[in-house]
Amino acid sequence: MKVRKLTGTIGAELSEVSLAGCSAETAKAVQEALFEHGVVVLRDQNLSHEDHIAFAEHWGQIDVNRFFTPVPDFPQIAEVRTTPDQKTVIGGGWHTDHSYDPAPAMASILVARDLPAFGGDTCFASQTAAYDRLSPGLKETLENLSAWHSDGSFATGDPELKVRRDNTGVASLHPVVIRHPQTGQKALYVNGDFTTHFDGWSVDESAPLLQYLYRYCTQPAFCCRVSYAPCTVVIWDNRLVQHYAVADYQGQARLMNRITVEGQPLTA
Repeated sequence: MKVRKLTGTIGAELSEVSLAGCSAETAKAVQEALFEHGVVVLRDQNLSHEDHIAFAEHWGQIDVNRFFTPVPDFPQIAEVRTTPDQKTVIGGGWHTDHSYDPAPAMASILVARDLPAFGGDTCFASQTAAYDRLSPGLKETLENLSAWHSDGSFATGDPELKVRRDNTGVASLHPVVIRHPQTGQKALYVNGDFTTHFDGWSVDESAPLLQYLYRYCTQPAFCCRVSYAPCTVVIWDNRLVQHYAVADYQGQARLMNRITVEGQPLTA
C-alpha cells in the first residue's frame, strides 16, 4: 500500500490496495493510515454493497443512522442522496458525524455511486492541527470545559447525566478537548451543527467562544478538499476531523453510500 499526503496537516491518498474482500491485516493498515492522516481517499474501488459492509465490519459494529434512508435490502448502508430540485445538501455545514451520541461514531466510509458532472466535493478540517496551534492559555481554558451536543432538540434534565432525552432528540456531553481513543492524540471537539453550549454556561455565554472556535478550527491551513470520481471511497475519523459537503452542483443528482462504524465514549 502506498500513501501520498494530500496536505501537510490532513489527508492521504492510498493506492495499490483493494478494499473488496481484503484481509484483516489490510483493513488494519488502512485504519492505521486513517488514524495518522484523519481522512483517506482510495480510488478505483469497485465495492459491492456486500464488500462495503464486510470491510466496515473489520473495524467494528456498524452504527445505523436514524436520519438517513437505507439502501434497499442493506439497512447498514445509508443513502446520502441529493436530487436535482434540492436547494440545500445534506452535510452542508461544518460538522462531525454523530457527535450528539453518547459514544460518537469512529469512522464514516463513503462510496461514490452517482456523481454530478461538476462539483460535489467534500472539505475536511483537522481538529488535531487546530488544537496543536492554539495558544497555551486557550488550551488550558478549553481543557477544563465540556460541551453539550444535540441532534436538534436539547432536553433539560439532571445536570449530572451524560445523556438527556426528550420526545424528539438526544443530547450528549463530551470534553471540548478529547484524546483519541486509539492514539492518544488531542483534538478539538466542537462543531457548528451539533454543539449547543458549554456545560455550566448558558447558550448566550457560550456563543462568542464557540463561534470563534468554529471559525478558527476550519481555516484553510487545517483543511483539504476531496474531489470524487466513480468508485472513489473516502473514509474519515470523526474524532479527528470535521467535514463539509460543498453545495455547488444545483440541478444535478448525487448519490453516495455511507456506513458509519461505532465508536466509544470520549475522554479528555
